[in-house]
Amino acid sequence: MTRKYFGTDGVRGRVGVEPITPDFVMRLGYAAGRVLLEASSLPTGERPAVLIGKDTRLSGYMLESALEAGFSAAGVDTCLVGPLPTPAIAYLTRALRLQAGVVISASHNPYADNGIKFFSAQGTKFPDAVELAIEAHLDEPLQCVASAELGRAKRIDDARGRYIEFCKSTFPAELDLRGMKIVVDCAHGAAYQTAPSVFHELGAEVITIGVQPNGLNINDACGATAPTALVEAVRLHGADLGLALDGDADRLQMVDADGALYDGDQLLYAIVKQRAVSGRVAGVVGTLMSNLALEHAFERMGIPFVRAAVGDRYVLEMLHAKGWLYGGENSGHILALDRHSTGDGTVAALQVLAALRQQGCTLCELLSDLQLYPQEMINVPAPRGCRWQDYPSIVAALASAEERMAGRGRILLRASGTEPVLRVMVEGLDAGEVAREVRQLAALVREVVAIVR
Repeated sequence: MTRKYFGTDGVRGRVGVEPITPDFVMRLGYAAGRVLLEASSLPTGERPAVLIGKDTRLSGYMLESALEAGFSAAGVDTCLVGPLPTPAIAYLTRALRLQAGVVISASHNPYADNGIKFFSAQGTKFPDAVELAIEAHLDEPLQCVASAELGRAKRIDDARGRYIEFCKSTFPAELDLRGMKIVVDCAHGAAYQTAPSVFHELGAEVITIGVQPNGLNINDACGATAPTALVEAVRLHGADLGLALDGDADRLQMVDADGALYDGDQLLYAIVKQRAVSGRVAGVVGTLMSNLALEHAFERMGIPFVRAAVGDRYVLEMLHAKGWLYGGENSGHILALDRHSTGDGTVAALQVLAALRQQGCTLCELLSDLQLYPQEMINVPAPRGCRWQDYPSIVAALASAEERMAGRGRILLRASGTEPVLRVMVEGLDAGEVAREVRQLAALVREVVAIVR
């Protein structure tokens, strides 16, 4: 059964357009509340409770109120924490022994978008079965419980401090960051009040950018999806390193003192390489987008590497299925399950910094044996749910391109789970060939999709 509203990372869309409207989000909260009540094993008389956090988008105020109303109508209590990173909600849901966590965020998307994503009591994304159960209840009328059974709401005032201490606890106690100058770009997003404090309290000299959210500037020419600002700041301040988070702080990109940018594939490799020094690494999970050079590097180390579908939820599912600890995406979602139950940009950065301290080297030196193959991706606007497999001309063009690049590269064409686009990705040994093939294929896809829209 396919999901109608949930994508790879919750329910997401343009604010004011269904499903991101106050009415729908209230019904979504009510439906989720019903599912929690049906699954509850709490003693009689106790209500389930959920944690609600958000990023810094202006629309978060409206959607937070709608969610709270829906949960209350279902008879579920809510705990509100305001702007906090998505992984903070995952951690606090688990630490406070709540039944679920909800994040109001569209992650790396611009401010005019927003979304709702859910975490289980264990701090992991809701599985498909639970999301399908919520969607089933969305088709039912909203029937408010009796007044005496309505859910209550409260604010948790120390949530930020709890999360900061948790992040610090993932860094080796015998190490610190004294003597390091680090630029931290928070993308005017959810980590603007947490990430700088984490690195400062571990001893680093911290220079901040992207820490003045106004509700409209989240991810705007800053953060993990626009790292040019970070590169410039690192050079301007003569910093040792820079790190960029996205709007909800579950993605990470890093920059070294020379202004070189490092993506999620490289940072995942840095973490795993250090872990392998102190013990066996059972295996690593990447995605269909992971660079082929990463796979080859792990092969040289004797570490199994497998690919999941794109989306950190699918990486996590495969990690659990195999009993492994490490995985991630080149976009910067990095999972280190020996430190956190979900991807966390701040925690991932701390693991990379710990590796540098333990190895006594620079990031460039640590990654000297990993040379990524040229990879280019073009996003082609397309209707949500568009299946490129349904168009013979696209299928034929893809087959021809794969034949031309046989043995020298890899091609991937897929629909985004978070945006109305088809992603065309080509990687290979020759940068010129990669550029030529990705542009030819993207041009054809754009032409075909324009005809059928």
